[in-house]
Amino acid sequence: MAGNWKMYKTASETTEFFEKFRPLVEKSDHADIVICPPFTNLAAAVAAAKGSRIEIGAQNVFWAKEGAYTGEVSGPMLTALGIQWVIIGHSERRQYFGETDETVLKRTQAALEYGLKPIVCVGEHLQEREAGKTEAVLEAQFAGGIAKLSAEQFAKIVIAYEPVWAIGTGRTATPEIAEEAHRFLRSRAEAVYGKAAADAVRILYGGSVKPDNVKNLMAQPDIDGVLVGGASLDPASFGKIVNF
Repeated sequence: MAGNWKMYKTASETTEFFEKFRPLVEKSDHADIVICPPFTNLAAAVAAAKGSRIEIGAQNVFWAKEGAYTGEVSGPMLTALGIQWVIIGHSERRQYFGETDETVLKRTQAALEYGLKPIVCVGEHLQEREAGKTEAVLEAQFAGGIAKLSAEQFAKIVIAYEPVWAIGTGRTATPEIAEEAHRFLRSRAEAVYGKAAADAVRILYGGSVKPDNVKNLMAQPDIDGVLVGGASLDPASFGKIVNF
């Protein structure tokens, strides 16, 4: 159960969030709980989560270890802070910052090299869905951004399916629509890595997940967790989602 805070909260607001959130999930051992705040709040989040089951992730990572890359953050910088997870290829990164399947692959490989657990995002736009191209888009994103990983690398990633038309729009894919996409992604994984690897990979759903729809989403056989945006900013709301 992962929360993506996007560009919200300061360090002090992060500390405040954890004070309220920790008691809500202290007995929740049914899932990995991950929160991904902005870079400036990572140290505060690691400190606030210490001694709990909550793990902290970043929202992006660069593929080089170090160098003249103004504004970028490397894997070793994140692991030195105690970060365990990283979101890669989020649709907003693709839409606003030129992320491609090729750079998604490079970032994923770098994350794995430096001991981070990647949550690799894929998903189609509204016009692509309406044109019946959902599977073609997912196929291309899987082929270009995931399928070039070795079997050993693939075993360490999590995939997140995020229909772009459902992110922050209030429109959620129905559990059936989401399940269809998840099943397709799992079939791609099976074609490339075999049945055991495909069964083992966790595929999260992201796109206007809320306390009132999470249970039906999680009831689907191929939905293994959620990547939550807006609803993860409120401790009570995210607590309800984790404890669905």
